[in-house]
Amino acid sequence: MCHALSAEELARLAAIMARQRIEAGTTFIEEGAPADELFNLTGGTVKVFKLLADGRCQVTGFMMAGDFLGLSRGGTYAYSATAITPVTFCRFQRTQLRGLVDELPKIERQMLGLAMNELMAAQDQMVLLGRKTARERIASFLLALSARAVRRGQPANPVGLPMTRGDIADYLGLTTETVSRSLTQLKGEGLISLKGNHAATILDTGALAAIAGIEDGDGPSGFDHIT
Repeated sequence: MCHALSAEELARLAAIMARQRIEAGTTFIEEGAPADELFNLTGGTVKVFKLLADGRCQVTGFMMAGDFLGLSRGGTYAYSATAITPVTFCRFQRTQLRGLVDELPKIERQMLGLAMNELMAAQDQMVLLGRKTARERIASFLLALSARAVRRGQPANPVGLPMTRGDIADYLGLTTETVSRSLTQLKGEGLISLKGNHAATILDTGALAAIAGIEDGDGPSGFDHIT
């Protein structure tokens, strides 16, 4: 959110924020709680999820450094957020940030862009869950993580997988066993290599893209949007 601001504007933003570090497993946004704060992640990985009526968990995204959490259409949070790894973030009081937005149009434009990303993420998730096979979902997921890293100036490989297989399953609408089996199959075909449970290296991007149904020049986008 800060990259388009001047030094003076950044100083004003810094004056209303608090820096915080939390440990893995800490839930810092509760679905249905008053949406009094917003969070700009500066390090670590967070899973965003909703609890269904039957108690199941639907992971709707994995957020990383640079992502913004806490945007809400109403007065309560629409989802919960839990740190997968140790996480650092800048925390803003909604009322203070709203006051600054009124004075600094650049921040308002950035917030609008984040809201648009939410809509795009929801659309991508619908396609991922509604039209793709398990194998296609796994391929899309790995490519999206890799593409996201590149867009943020990081290496395309290895692809970090700090989340559990269960978290991936809840995000992709699969079972944990299907996620593990699909990754093992892709490894057996020489398309990826696995380093434990928390990293994968894409060995054949073209073949993986073909499985995912991504044409040349396209890029999997769903993972790069705020949820």
